[in-house]
Amino acid sequence: MKAIEITEFGAPEVLKLGERPMPEPKTGEVLIKVAASGVNRPDVMQRRGGYAPPPGASDLPGLEVAGVIVGGDLDPKRNPFGLAVGDRVCALLAGGGYAEYACAPLEQCLPVPKGLSDIEAASLPETFFTVWSNVFERAHLGRGENGAEETLLIQGGSSGIGVTAIQIAKALGHRVFVTAGTDEKCRACEQLGAERAINYKTEDFVDVVKSLTNDRGVDVILDMVAGDYVPRELKALADGGRLVIIAMLGGMKAEINLNDVLRRRLVITGSTLRPRSVGFKGRIAAELKSRVWPEIEAGHIKPVIHQVFPASQADKAHATMEGGAHIGKLVLDWSQVA
Repeated sequence: MKAIEITEFGAPEVLKLGERPMPEPKTGEVLIKVAASGVNRPDVMQRRGGYAPPPGASDLPGLEVAGVIVGGDLDPKRNPFGLAVGDRVCALLAGGGYAEYACAPLEQCLPVPKGLSDIEAASLPETFFTVWSNVFERAHLGRGENGAEETLLIQGGSSGIGVTAIQIAKALGHRVFVTAGTDEKCRACEQLGAERAINYKTEDFVDVVKSLTNDRGVDVILDMVAGDYVPRELKALADGGRLVIIAMLGGMKAEINLNDVLRRRLVITGSTLRPRSVGFKGRIAAELKSRVWPEIEAGHIKPVIHQVFPASQADKAHATMEGGAHIGKLVLDWSQVA
C-alpha cells in the first residue's frame, strides 16, 4: 500500500509518499480501506520528533480516518454499533492514518453520520473524541447548582478543536465564548454559534468574559495555550470553575496564586487522548454516537473543513497547519495519490 512516511524529524518536507506492507489487524481490530485522513496538530508534533507513538502503534502519522471496513475482528462483544464488512466508518487511531489501509480498534469505529461524505467524516474523530472527553467528561460542563446551563470559553476557537467545541456545546444548550487571532476568525466562530468571539490581539479576554457574565466568569475553559494564560484564565473562571488544558502552545510553565484555587474552589486539569485505553475511547465513542451523532445528522453540527489536499501533498497540509491561517480542519484525500 502507499503511505506517508516521516523520513526524518524536521520540516514538512520530510513527509514522503512511500510504500509499506499492508497492516494486519490484531484481535479486536478491523482493517479499513482509507478514503480520507484527518490532519491534526499532534501529527505535526510527531513529525518534528516531539510526540512519539504509544508502544505497539504504527510509526506512520495520522490519528483519524474515514473509509470502508474490509476485514478484521468483528466480534459482537466488541461491536456496539453492529458494524460489518462493507460499512462506511470513521475511526480514531493511535497512529497509521496516513495510508491507503489502516487498522483501528473496532470500539473506536463509528458509522459515518448520515449525509456526510468520507472527506467530512475523516475530520470528526480526533477533535470530537478530544472535546467530549475533556469538556464534558473531565470538566463536567453541564448544569450549575441553580439548574442553568453552564458557560464555556474556548481558547483558539477557529482551530479544529475549537470549531468542534463551539458546535457541540452550542447544540447542547450552553453559552460559548471563544478567542481567536483575527477579525475574520472571530466572525467565523460567531457564525458557528459562539455568542462572542474575542480577538486576543486587541482585547483582554478576562475583561470581556467578566462583562458578558455580570462579573461572574465562565464555568469551564478549554485551553490549548497554557503558559502565561493560566493565571489570567483563573481570573476568568467563576467560583467552582474548571480549567482543562489539552496543549501548551504558550509554554509548559505558569505561576499561579494557589490561594485563589482553594478559596474559589477552582479545578485545573488536563489530559492527552492518544495513550488512553481502547476501553476508555470506546466509552467516548458510545457517548458521541448517543449524544452528538444525532445533532450532526439533524444539521445542528457540521464538519468545518478549511482545505482538502491530495494525500501525496501531506507536506503542504502540514505547512498550512503551521502557518496558522486555517479555520477548521485539513484533510488528505486518498483518491488523489500521485
